[in-house]
Amino acid sequence: MRILLAEDERSLARAISRLLEKNFYSVDTVYNGADALTYLENGHYDAAILDIMMPEMDGITALKKLREKGDQTPALFLSARAEITDRIRGLDSGANYYLTKPFETEELMAVLRAITRSPQEVDSKIRVGNIALDRNTFELSSAMGEFRLTKKEFQLLELLMSNPHHIISTERLMEKIWGYDSDTEATVVWVYVSFLRKKFAALGANLKIRSHRNAGYSLEQIDD
Repeated sequence: MRILLAEDERSLARAISRLLEKNFYSVDTVYNGADALTYLENGHYDAAILDIMMPEMDGITALKKLREKGDQTPALFLSARAEITDRIRGLDSGANYYLTKPFETEELMAVLRAITRSPQEVDSKIRVGNIALDRNTFELSSAMGEFRLTKKEFQLLELLMSNPHHIISTERLMEKIWGYDSDTEATVVWVYVSFLRKKFAALGANLKIRSHRNAGYSLEQIDD
């Protein structure tokens, strides 16, 4: 999953970013509300973590402007302002949750999992064909064994398995996993697809990642 973090205290921003990346999230970090709004309007994010008191534009104003455009990206306010009136104001502006500083890292991660959980998600595993992908352990498994995926492998396969039989463009994969302002070459997607294909073969998967020339990739089930 891809997260936008907006926090003007740079040491805290670095610490939160490391925590998220350790838990297999892809993170873009900005340090003011104006940039947060720009990134959210132009990128594809699964959630946003926003400070409230930031330069150029405060987090509440940024989120209100985003909601006015109809964007319902899950959002979490992370703020030192702990009065009940502040919490109510934050939630009324469109936030899904309001967490006060200082906070426990376990609670932050639990809240993030809660606000990004789809209504259809009944357990931690995505299953397609004879393959399962565990969102908690990042393990890809079949009856023949299992592999623990790297962060990028996991993010790529999670997106494909969540949208089986649908072509996902290389551009969207790049935006969701590497960030819309990344200078990474698009060929990196092919490299990670190759890694996953080898793991599929080792697990005896009845799935394949199909390449569509000039279009993207799709996850297809192989007929018996």
